[in-house]
Amino acid sequence: MLLAGNGRLVTRDPEQPLIENGGVVLDGSTIKAVGNYETLKAAWPDAELIDARGGVIMPAFINTHEHIYSAMARGLSINGYNPKGFLDILDGMWWTIDRNLDNELTKQSAIATYIDSIKNGCTTVFDHHASFGEISGSLFAIGETAKELGVRSCLCYEISDRDGMEKSRAAVKENVDFIRHAQKDDTDMIAGMMGMHASFTISDETMELCRSVKPEGAGFHIHVAEGIYDLHQCLKAHGKRIVDRLYDWDILGEKTLLGHCIYINPHEMDLIRDTNTMVVHNPESNMGNACGCPPTMELVHRGVLTGLGTDGYTHDMTESYKVANVLHKHHLCDPNAAWSEVPAMLFENNAKIANRFFKKPLGVLKPGAAADVIITDYIPLTPMTADNINSHILFGMTGRSVTTTIGNGRVLMKDRVLTGIDEEAALAKVREASRRLWKKING
Repeated sequence: MLLAGNGRLVTRDPEQPLIENGGVVLDGSTIKAVGNYETLKAAWPDAELIDARGGVIMPAFINTHEHIYSAMARGLSINGYNPKGFLDILDGMWWTIDRNLDNELTKQSAIATYIDSIKNGCTTVFDHHASFGEISGSLFAIGETAKELGVRSCLCYEISDRDGMEKSRAAVKENVDFIRHAQKDDTDMIAGMMGMHASFTISDETMELCRSVKPEGAGFHIHVAEGIYDLHQCLKAHGKRIVDRLYDWDILGEKTLLGHCIYINPHEMDLIRDTNTMVVHNPESNMGNACGCPPTMELVHRGVLTGLGTDGYTHDMTESYKVANVLHKHHLCDPNAAWSEVPAMLFENNAKIANRFFKKPLGVLKPGAAADVIITDYIPLTPMTADNINSHILFGMTGRSVTTTIGNGRVLMKDRVLTGIDEEAALAKVREASRRLWKKING
């Protein structure tokens, strides 16, 4: 039994959103109780105490779109790389990296990403993986690492015809094998999806195969209209817009997650909503790749379940929160934009998305919910109330404000020290792996 308390408790439970001197009792992987810290301490005198020291206690973050395979890109300079547009970025950087990844490099990328996620208070990750250098077993390498480090993960492999049909078929098989593996797992810590790259790299033949072999109960995770070329190619090759093409292939639905959705129109937004399909917004990636600003505010207003991800650009969900907030204000020239929409995406919708795949309630501190809790060292200089919690997080916190991370009842980091792994030794191996990857790429 654990008791995390002695701080301001942000529950994300509308019935008691903020408890001034609060605490949360964790019984194994489940929350037992929330309430006044002193009352809880008296009721559970034998519980192991985790002292927030006056900081903020809140639900752990959820990231609904990651790219573990990109972990070793920091500082990488590829010979001849001089992109003129998004397709050049894909082929020159990201596809070059994934074509050189083997399963050991994938595992080390996962270790690096999960360590950073834990440090930034993120305990649930939806990853969209690609490693065309070695496909078979790659999701299992990530899944094993996720379990070792204690990060709840929904994984998929990026099906694409870009490197030929043999590898495309291997990607399909990897998804199917992992989904079936995850469906048999009873830990509520891993899940699987059918990953697809994007419409412009997937033929009708592959669409049909994906639809026909997808295990029952699984959905798809696919990039949609991230670049304008994706839309133009779909119109030219198929005579229809991307979301219409996905609808015709039965790709849409309540278990399907669409990444980006920059170049979609109102008809497509309504189709996404009417099929109960999910969307994830990745603001920093869209800006960094010069792809454009998606109509995210309109998606939210139309009732589309829209979450917030990082696309591997960062592992700090507060960073994506900050960037999305200013991006849509700037894009719409509206200082009132994004104040309510973006925090709803991060704190409410990400949990709703995750709970389409995981059983215990996530993103909330209440009895019966998953024991995913973080403590930050943020002590507000101004009054914190139930009405201004999000503003305090937006302007006062970063991911590295997190001092303690608890995932599924397991203390993953305490007082900024990782507990389930020797961080120094692990990162030394990651550095060795990155040198090997860089040598493979540049010779």
